Amino acid sequence: MTQADIGLIGLAVMGQNLVLNMDDHGYTVAVFNRTVSKVDDFLEGPAKGTKVIGCHTLNEFVQKLKHPRRVMLMVKAGDPVDEFIQHLEPLLEKGDIIIDGGNSHFPDTNRRCQALKSKGIYFIGTGISGGEEGARHGPSIMPGGHPEAWPHVKKIFQDIAAKVETGEPCCDWVGDEGAGHYVKMVHNGIEYGDIQLICEAYSLMKNVLGLSSEEIADTFTEWNTRELDSYLIEIASHIFRTEDEDGILLLDKILDVAGQKGTGKWTAINSVEMGIPVTLIGEAVFARCLSALKEERVAASKILSGPQINFTGDKKAFLKDIFHALYASKMVSYAQGYLLMREASRDYTWHLNYGGIALMWRGGCIIRSIFLGKIKEAYDKHPDLYNLLLDDFFHGEIQKSQNGWRNVVATAAMQGIPTPCFSTALSFYDGYRSERLPANLLQALRDYFGAHTYERIDKPRGEFFHTNWTGTGGKVSASSYSI
Repeated sequence: MTQADIGLIGLAVMGQNLVLNMDDHGYTVAVFNRTVSKVDDFLEGPAKGTKVIGCHTLNEFVQKLKHPRRVMLMVKAGDPVDEFIQHLEPLLEKGDIIIDGGNSHFPDTNRRCQALKSKGIYFIGTGISGGEEGARHGPSIMPGGHPEAWPHVKKIFQDIAAKVETGEPCCDWVGDEGAGHYVKMVHNGIEYGDIQLICEAYSLMKNVLGLSSEEIADTFTEWNTRELDSYLIEIASHIFRTEDEDGILLLDKILDVAGQKGTGKWTAINSVEMGIPVTLIGEAVFARCLSALKEERVAASKILSGPQINFTGDKKAFLKDIFHALYASKMVSYAQGYLLMREASRDYTWHLNYGGIALMWRGGCIIRSIFLGKIKEAYDKHPDLYNLLLDDFFHGEIQKSQNGWRNVVATAAMQGIPTPCFSTALSFYDGYRSERLPANLLQALRDYFGAHTYERIDKPRGEFFHTNWTGTGGKVSASSYSI
């Protein structure tokens, strides 16, 4: 009886494409789907002529697998993952491996790792990025979980992953428990930011400069040959050239209401919990939330007024400034994402490899870009680098882009064009480079109304003081704490 190297449950498009990718690389894959008819449809359709083994029950599926059994779940995150784990547990043996390849929230992966380890079953939570095309021809794969399981899936994962120019796979072990899904979460948060930055550049080109879709497409095509060379810039240039059946630009017919699946929100929430100012991703999430208020915005547009757009400057020069604003803001976004991962690595004791993560994102995934090669170089040179902006290359690039970036934010404000991510990126940069911020007044106010205490510049850090500001508050203070 032919036995499969790995089994996959969940034959939606991502699952199907991963199976076909594995088959291309010589692996025999057993498949199962809750709606069993999808198994037959897959075998008679996309998988026809392959070595894929279709199974109609979980018992049959498990029996078809080589030891240690490797079971990959490509099902909706949340309860469906737990339900399949519950069904699989009685059928598996000690040393078998369950792999969750969906967009699960990392605390769920932590919990599943702990629960399964006590039963002798290994668990891997792996982020997979690249969409349908990546799954079929080479995604970015970010596995974490029980390290004992990694040697048993390493070759399969690295064979099917995307490769960079040097041939290295965009896949390596990330860390314990939920580390893989955490890194995927941050990847998706950065993706939110990248997309919003591109949208803001488009809005300025269209509404302030009055460029045609063809001119915008040409601009993005040219940008894709330079520092902004990336998958998202590339596909944006295609979108600006795509017409509907009637010859009208399809983009102009798409409703301006953005969807989201939650991973960007998870990143923003986690950054608040960690106390790390990942402001750009937060604004990107809020921009999507604001877009969802379509009916309210339409009504407000008839009541609330702003400046009339009347740009009188040099259009070519301002277009260059938009390039610099996008480039500089992108640097800030990645710097914030890496700050968050560094804090998580320390807090959860994951020992993340930051250069390795940049390599995993270098190909196959949605945020793949030439830019990530520079991040890998920065962390290869200085593994303990705390903030990417302090690296010589990124510091130099920010300096070159700074004047144009500032001009874009100022011009957008004066013309009444919202640029939440360009603006917050610049605010973060100016805040981070400030030796002194007005938080001294903030602390004084907190101490005045709530006796929350403060530290002094003429005393060692960690000593807290309270002032009886009114003369009636007494000497009792609230406990000091910091998030």
